[in-house]
Amino acid sequence: MTSTTDRAGRAPGSRPLGFWAVLALVVGNMVGSGIYLLPATLAPLGPNAMFGWMATIAGALCLAFVFARLGAAMPVAGGPYAFAQAAFGPAAGFATAWSYWTLIWAGNAAVAVAVVSALSLIMPGLAGHAAMAALALIWLLVFVNIRGVALAGKVQLVTTLLKLLPLIGVIVLAAWLLAGGEARVAASPVPVGAGAIAGAAALTFWGFLGVESATVPADKVADASRVVPRATLIGTALAGVIYLAVTAAITTLMPTALVAASPAPVAAFLGTTLGAGTAAVVALFAAVSAFGTLNGFILMQGEVCGAMGRGGVFPAWFGKVGRNGTPVRAHLVSGALVTVVTLLNYARGMGDLFQFIASVSLAAGMLAYFASALAAFRLLPGDRVLRAVAAIAAVFVAWLSWGLGAEANKWALALLLAGAPVYLLVRRGAATAR
Repeated sequence: MTSTTDRAGRAPGSRPLGFWAVLALVVGNMVGSGIYLLPATLAPLGPNAMFGWMATIAGALCLAFVFARLGAAMPVAGGPYAFAQAAFGPAAGFATAWSYWTLIWAGNAAVAVAVVSALSLIMPGLAGHAAMAALALIWLLVFVNIRGVALAGKVQLVTTLLKLLPLIGVIVLAAWLLAGGEARVAASPVPVGAGAIAGAAALTFWGFLGVESATVPADKVADASRVVPRATLIGTALAGVIYLAVTAAITTLMPTALVAASPAPVAAFLGTTLGAGTAAVVALFAAVSAFGTLNGFILMQGEVCGAMGRGGVFPAWFGKVGRNGTPVRAHLVSGALVTVVTLLNYARGMGDLFQFIASVSLAAGMLAYFASALAAFRLLPGDRVLRAVAAIAAVFVAWLSWGLGAEANKWALALLLAGAPVYLLVRRGAATAR
């Protein structure tokens, strides 16, 4: 009788994610709402925005290298949480997992807002029911991910392919305009400064959340020790090229004031040449793009929470899996938390809500990235190249935290401290069981 298990002793069906699905998870999680919304947010910063993008891309590649090496050495579920716990013990593991989990479910509220914002350009009447529309999308994808990782992977692959089409259109159009001499380069009077670049980099890193995506569901990835690092490095590099090219096209060929005032800069840029009707088409692609990102991060919010439950730093109740092999309880609780964040903050309006939640969730997740960079020193001490890159990554993360500002970091600290009672409760339960 032939064997029906892989080298780790698992049935093939228990590892349904192959290279292309994992690459789509990485690219799809990074190339989402940010590329459609950030050009307008960053426009007042002028050339500082481009320097911010370049700094972020370099830092993200350093983080990708760290995650690739750690993922190859430890192809287990949990990503940053698993690395921090292995390197520094359960307290650090919990703090990392809690901050990372907070980053994901809080950020998902902002991504859901981005989907509805894009759709409202096509269906203006949707704006009056934005909260309910966002929640409907969130819970649709929660149940897709409960249904199985394979289905979620297919959704991710399709949406990733679709979302790249208008972005490629921007790059091709810009190249054509510049080559034909039909475009005038827009000048910006904004001076370049270290503080402005740091602020821009802190916001642009929103576009690279997900650099670690391949490491989170590693226990469900076929040949994870090879696929995870390849998808991480290739996906991050691809996202960086797309971001830099699209942002350069828009900020170089459109006046700063026009970009800043536009609710859809990508659509506005394409519309200048292809006609006003382009806006509706691009808005639909933007909605698909953000929808794919929301799917990927909802997958991760459940997987991280489930891994915490199975790892003993969160109540074991969350680690239980359903008949499809997914952490059903973790998905439901995470979905409820996204719902609360969305409802409590929707009075801010879609634009303000996106920026507020994005900043807070970014600040909350910085600990996870910082801990992962430090974990590389402990887990792979003989890898000198990794140690050098991890040091750069750690400094980059600290710099981003400074750029996010005091308000976002205060909210992040409050969210981290909110997890302390949970940790103490779990540790007390573990001690009683012994």
